[in-house]
Amino acid sequence: MSSRVPAGTAPAGTALAGTALATAAADGDQAAFDELARLHRRELHVHCYRMLASFDDAEDAVQEALLRAWRGRSGLSGGGPEYRAWLYRIATNVCLDMLRARSRQATTLTSFADVPWLQPYPDRLLDEVAPADGQPDEVAVSRETIELAFLAALQVLPPRQRAALIFRDVLGWPASETAALLETTVAGANSAVQRARSMLRAQLPGQRTDWRAVRPTAAERQILKQFIDAHERYDPEAIASILATDIRVTMPPYPRVFDGLAGMEPLFERAFGPARDGDWLLLPAAANRMAAAGSYLRRPGDSLARPFKLDVLRIDGGVITEITTFGPASFPGLGLPPVHPGPG
Repeated sequence: MSSRVPAGTAPAGTALAGTALATAAADGDQAAFDELARLHRRELHVHCYRMLASFDDAEDAVQEALLRAWRGRSGLSGGGPEYRAWLYRIATNVCLDMLRARSRQATTLTSFADVPWLQPYPDRLLDEVAPADGQPDEVAVSRETIELAFLAALQVLPPRQRAALIFRDVLGWPASETAALLETTVAGANSAVQRARSMLRAQLPGQRTDWRAVRPTAAERQILKQFIDAHERYDPEAIASILATDIRVTMPPYPRVFDGLAGMEPLFERAFGPARDGDWLLLPAAANRMAAAGSYLRRPGDSLARPFKLDVLRIDGGVITEITTFGPASFPGLGLPPVHPGPG
């Protein structure tokens, strides 16, 4: 994981604008606070998502964090670039409170079935915090720190270790700021990070350091196209040809795990056999910087193909090595239409 610019660092123009907004907000200017919140809402949402691995829970956390920030807006009175760190501190504390209340920590990670609260994050929303003129580098959402495997592995870490690792290794905060946020010593923060790194290495596949691309490559998009085409032709053999022999399919929040091509036979039979529930129509999508497909099902007697599921594909070495299937609740965030636009 690469280090990034410390949280208090930002281009001069951005820092000056933020300072003016922070000062006005501290004085009770609701419009200034709303603008400050707008500027940082998405990156705070991504931060909470990393902590919680749930898009919906991250939404709740950001809402609560901004309410707390408004109530404690006198904390903005110093102005200067440290107001960003102040917002992150509040958001992190909200996440820690939620994790304590819900007892959400995976005790093991044999598959994504061990993290039933795992949800996808639409790339089109991640793009709102990608590097752009006038924005600090640390808001970049690199593929290696947003992939589902990374998110799931984080859930094995105790919450405070999770927060320490995110601030040190993902956002690039210095040890002193991380320690201040966690209300511990620098030595204590460094110790938490070291323990978190060790646990994370044990959970992540060895090739994770190769996950450097910002978004799916041309080769991955081609595999996705084949995946979609084979579904719409009801051709399980064509799908099998682009799957790894040790393919794994999970369906959070459900506990079932399908391993290997032989293990997928019940899925093929249900989806493509003579007793299938209807006709498939698929659209390409992207979530967690991974190729994905939104599946629509046109059931008998219905003229419309309606949202059914989202398949997020992990592609390695030219084949699909893992499919994580979610329900259709994320379709609006992904920019997918409420019904398939194809022939009805």
